[in-house]
Amino acid sequence: MFDEKSHSLKMDKAIEVFSKELSSLRTGRANSAMLDLVKVDVYGQQMPINQIGSITTPEPRMINIQVWDQNNVNLVDAAIKKSELGLNPQIDGQLIRLPIPELNEERRTELKKLIKTMGEKCKISIRNIRRDANEELKKLLKSKQIGEDEEKSFEKNVQNITDKHVQVVDEKIASKEKEIMTI
Repeated sequence: MFDEKSHSLKMDKAIEVFSKELSSLRTGRANSAMLDLVKVDVYGQQMPINQIGSITTPEPRMINIQVWDQNNVNLVDAAIKKSELGLNPQIDGQLIRLPIPELNEERRTELKKLIKTMGEKCKISIRNIRRDANEELKKLLKSKQIGEDEEKSFEKNVQNITDKHVQVVDEKIASKEKEIMTI
């Protein structure tokens, strides 16, 4: 039988990933989640910064990273410089300070474009899940496990679920853009 809930959960997952990406965007305020997507090449593997040191935000425009192993300080520094965050780390022993600069107009416009692109990727994922659901329905119809009326009904439900998820993505995009423009 057709399980529309599993498709809805996949769409929820896509939005969850999108939300995580959004929280890693720099908005002019220090937020340790900004570093979530930065991976450091240590011990032969890619590791998130929070597994190499402790991250704190002592002031609204500063992130501190207390690196546990002295040998990893330069690796963390390099990974941050290489990331698209546009931050300039300052090293003080095993402590790395990340001052968060004000967002200028150009950077805000760049971020808005980036948010739209990320949102579009998420919507594409959601639409792909819808397509998979519809293909599954076609197979069930072909193998006569469901009738045409059931197929149409399920298709309509899947479309409604898709529309709701796309709307959530649009709302998240709008709220993040507003946040970037008002700081």
